[in-house]
Amino acid sequence: MSIYGDYIKSVIRTVPDWPQPGINFRDITPLLQNSSAFRKLIDSFVHRYQDMELDAIAAIDARGFIIGAPVAYELGCSFVPVRKKGKLPFRTISETYTLEYGKSEVELHSDAFRHGDRILLMDDLIATGGTMLAAAKLITRSGGHVVETATIIDLPEIGGSSRIREAGFGVFAVCSFNEDE
Repeated sequence: MSIYGDYIKSVIRTVPDWPQPGINFRDITPLLQNSSAFRKLIDSFVHRYQDMELDAIAAIDARGFIIGAPVAYELGCSFVPVRKKGKLPFRTISETYTLEYGKSEVELHSDAFRHGDRILLMDDLIATGGTMLAAAKLITRSGGHVVETATIIDLPEIGGSSRIREAGFGVFAVCSFNEDE
């Protein structure tokens, strides 16, 4: 967890019973609207990764873009979007993953990375870990090396961060929420 983790967590809004009864939605909108909190969030990532000699930040469509782009800028490395199927205009490689009620697919431009590039993979939240794992597999297939996965929020009780670690990828979360919080 980040030195700002408790503060960041306090700014995130929990919306009970959305999008369905029994779900506590973790809304990052207040975090993005609070300039001091947003700066501390980006600083949390920059301070963690500033000495890791990264080549690129890959961020997952769409909320991952919000944090990935400023982190890439601050670290002086490239930014690569991992998009939902059908959103990239050039040759792509894709990875399918399972959702609670079906399947989805993420894509990456086939020329996004060079062999051995050191990549930080970012998204806003880890729940089941399916999207993050699919994106990590894409990066690996394209020749990149995922240095770590990074997120604002981890929901450890759902098990995604454990699945990501079991697959051999490191996980960093600025904060985490248990179901009853």
